[in-house]
Amino acid sequence: MVDIWSAGCIFAELVTNQPLFPGDSELQRLLHIFKLLGTPNEEMWPGVGKLPNWHVYPQWKPTKLSTLVPGLDSDGYDLLEKMLAYEPGKRVSAKKALEHPYFNDVNKEVY
Repeated sequence: MVDIWSAGCIFAELVTNQPLFPGDSELQRLLHIFKLLGTPNEEMWPGVGKLPNWHVYPQWKPTKLSTLVPGLDSDGYDLLEKMLAYEPGKRVSAKKALEHPYFNDVNKEVY
């Protein structure tokens, strides 16, 4: 099984040459995630408040991915957004990611 969230982080890092969610602790990285993608709530991720170790965090609204990951086209941003979906069940699968229009120009016959 492929960790699509991590692949999305690497995808963004390949575009920008820097970590998408920098930090020297788990909490710092978590707050960077929330600042970019918005703090998860029950509306965007039903059941998030019942996760183990869930706390009340500062509430941020999502920002556009283009703010921190400049240089992608609309298909690239769409794919990245699907890779970084909070709710694991709504995150794009590896198979669907490879079928995404972002990769339409890639010769897939060799795979």
